[in-house]
Amino acid sequence: MVCIAAFIILCLMSVVVAFLSIFRRDIGKRWWKTFKKAWGCVGKRVTLQKCETGFKEDIKNSILSKVIVKKPKLVKPISIGLEVGSVLIVLVTVWSLVEGAKAGLALWSLGTCNVQRPEACSLGAEACSIDGDSGPKNPIEAIGYWFSDWGEIFSAIPDKFRDWDKENLDFVGIKVNENDGRRAIDIFDPGCSACQESYRKQKETGFFQNNNVLLVPFPIQDGEGKFKFNNSKLIVSYIFAVNKQSVPESYKGELTPALKIIDRIFTEEATIESASGRIKKVPYQTAFNAYYVNEAAEAELQKWLEEFGYSAEQREQIKKDARSGEVEEYIKKNNDIVVNNIHAKGIPTMIYNGKKHTGTYKEN
Repeated sequence: MVCIAAFIILCLMSVVVAFLSIFRRDIGKRWWKTFKKAWGCVGKRVTLQKCETGFKEDIKNSILSKVIVKKPKLVKPISIGLEVGSVLIVLVTVWSLVEGAKAGLALWSLGTCNVQRPEACSLGAEACSIDGDSGPKNPIEAIGYWFSDWGEIFSAIPDKFRDWDKENLDFVGIKVNENDGRRAIDIFDPGCSACQESYRKQKETGFFQNNNVLLVPFPIQDGEGKFKFNNSKLIVSYIFAVNKQSVPESYKGELTPALKIIDRIFTEEATIESASGRIKKVPYQTAFNAYYVNEAAEAELQKWLEEFGYSAEQREQIKKDARSGEVEEYIKKNNDIVVNNIHAKGIPTMIYNGKKHTGTYKEN
């Protein structure tokens, strides 16, 4: 193990030595000679051959030479310490390589380098993460989570080669239009800022006009069933409930009422009065996330329904439908497809042009 550990250390120091050898070529020559010895020894170890170079003894002797003269009794303990330290260096290096490979595969297949805590991966910052539960509570659980992460990664790898146009994804969603465009699915959370940015880009670039789009409202939950954003579930429930109702005759909007709710949350502003009486404008998404308690959020949605032309009786029915078991089943069904079929780790997740895309929309 000493020669392998030495080789690892030499590799790490090569950049520094390469720089120093520009000014002192003799340093580079000595270093290269030692490096070749280390590589020769490692090469034989890897191929299960006996290391005949004596490199291990050279390393230990060079370290212990001064100790032998001054503290002969410490030679044996230090020699043992070198062996133990070498084993630790090799184990840490192997572990780092495995974890690096795991993070790379996870980023490629799932869009995040951290399977359980996608939000902790800055490389996947263009989406709102779908986190797992609170994490391991003891070493045994940690081992289980580690293997579970690998399971998720390997189960998601085939997704990179799937033709998503041929997949039968039985989502419950809101149809944007009925045109001859290619099928597209857009999974979003009303409280997610990345979804807001994505929706605005889609609207600006004609994504909704050029594709046959199904919007799938999806309140993000963690592994313990807690919702990530305040009022997201309430808004999603109202969207489903409104979509079940017929459109009032007096309603003149270009979008259906369900689509208008989505559009307003992502593109319009609310008027908020602070405790000091100051009036300010904030995006509706921010208002629902940060300012409206549950009762105020529902009162705002009810106000919108009245504006759309729904009668008091219809508004009450929508309120009941939003709390119905049917709507709960819609949310559970979509959650199951997103987590277990699509293997999404972040929202928004979109399916278009036969591929799955995670993060804010980017025009091709």
